[in-house]
Amino acid sequence: MRKRRVFRSAVLGATGIALVAGVTTLASAAPAPQAAPVALSHPVTAPKPTIVLVNGAWSSSESWDEVTRSLQAAGYPVVAPPTALRSLSGDSALLASYLQTIQGPIVLVGQSYGGAVITSAATDNPNVKALVYVSAFEPDTGENITALAGQFPGSHLSTDPTAVPPTALSAVPVPYTNPNGDPEIELFAKAAQYRDLFFSNQVSAATAAVSAATQNPVAGTALGENLEGQPGWKTIPSWTLVSNADHLIPPAAERFMATRAHSHIVEANTPHAAQVTNPGIVVNLIERAVAGTR
Repeated sequence: MRKRRVFRSAVLGATGIALVAGVTTLASAAPAPQAAPVALSHPVTAPKPTIVLVNGAWSSSESWDEVTRSLQAAGYPVVAPPTALRSLSGDSALLASYLQTIQGPIVLVGQSYGGAVITSAATDNPNVKALVYVSAFEPDTGENITALAGQFPGSHLSTDPTAVPPTALSAVPVPYTNPNGDPEIELFAKAAQYRDLFFSNQVSAATAAVSAATQNPVAGTALGENLEGQPGWKTIPSWTLVSNADHLIPPAAERFMATRAHSHIVEANTPHAAQVTNPGIVVNLIERAVAGTR
């Protein structure tokens, strides 16, 4: 297989979620007397970064709709290119190429499998100023999604740990081979389990049914492919939402990966698809990442 390169507490407004961050103290000497400054008719302000939103498996870029609306209303340029969900290396390379077309600073946001994609795609791009992980994977070199998801108990992906594929998924053969030359399969989340897996039953059955019907499947190869090269979070500051009501990625796994990455951690009682159920929390986290990189 071709491989590729995953605050002491404070209260966030009315959301009641905890934040952990370092504190920096700045000191300055008294300024020397100067001539009165010339007033500017157009004060110079730093441009707002482009927010790039990357969806995960069994989802689509439409899952970012409410987050996109809020960010655009606040004046941010926002793009949400769809994730191909074919292979970690291929998906990351495609995103990395797309990022090269964006001028100026970028804040890169990934949800679920999209977290692994941004971890790889951000490496060596000086325009990426922050990584934001939403109920997401943050792999290190040599790690893959399947292994990370199974490292801690609590996922509802399967009622049988020996089942292949997991019992909440259905496998569909496709008429092409994976990079190893083996038959490829596409994995779909079963409609009956979708509401529990992605929303922890925090949305109506009708809403969940629409998301299940419009999901994008993921190639089995993508979930088993190791991250190659240095992960972006080793050199780029990151912010992470740990979703304590996540039924797909165990919250303990999200917390472990975020702590290892020295990420600024926010914890909330959000489900896996927090960008859908709690867009305000996600927008707040993105804006903190923006503020933390200026």
